[in-house]
Amino acid sequence: NTLKAEITNISEHGFWILLEGTEYFLPFEKYPWFKNASISSITDLELLHDHHLYWPKLDVDLTTKILETPEKYSLTYK
Repeated sequence: NTLKAEITNISEHGFWILLEGTEYFLPFEKYPWFKNASISSITDLELLHDHHLYWPKLDVDLTTKILETPEKYSLTYK
C-alpha cells in the first residue's frame, strides 16, 4: 500500500499535507487544534475512505472538502 496522505513540512505558522498529488497548507491560525501539538501527533495521520483525515492522538478529523473549499465551512474551536 502507498501512503495517500502525508505531512510534508511543519513550520511555526502551520503545516502542509500532500494528498494524492495536491498539497494543502493548514495555518495554525485557522486550525488551532494543531498549534501546540507535538510533531509526532501531527504526523500521525490516517486517511479514511479516501476523503476523511484523522489524527488519532489529537482526536481531530477533517474532510478533504474542508481543505479544498475552506470558505464553505465554518470551523469552530472551544
